Amino acid sequence: MGMNHPSMSGARTGPSGEQTTVTEEADVESLLSTLEDPDCRSIIEATTSEALSASELSERCDLPLSTTYRKVDQLTDVGVLDERVRLSRSGQHTSEYVLQVNSIELSVDPEAGVVLEITEEGPLQSDSSLVAGAD
Repeated sequence: MGMNHPSMSGARTGPSGEQTTVTEEADVESLLSTLEDPDCRSIIEATTSEALSASELSERCDLPLSTTYRKVDQLTDVGVLDERVRLSRSGQHTSEYVLQVNSIELSVDPEAGVVLEITEEGPLQSDSSLVAGAD
């Protein structure tokens, strides 16, 4: 029984990257609890079309900055967001966060138990920001 998480559905187009299978119970648990959090979901939705800094996310999602940093750390830890450096002419470089996944599919396997298939995004094309250290 596969299902795409509603906020994860392909709002962005582009080549999709590789698939990761998560079967470790603790990893499945932490990813699902992150997706269950409404604040985390609103951050995911905000980053579907562009990379945003924590202060931009705080404003867009109507969250206190401290909460935004905490949620962004959670989302980065479970691999849903990727943190990059936004270069600025003033030399005040900022972290920005970009959605790392295209879809998350939940299935139950008789041997492995609950399995999450995570399809990662291809690289985000962004004209407005420079990504430092891109391979």
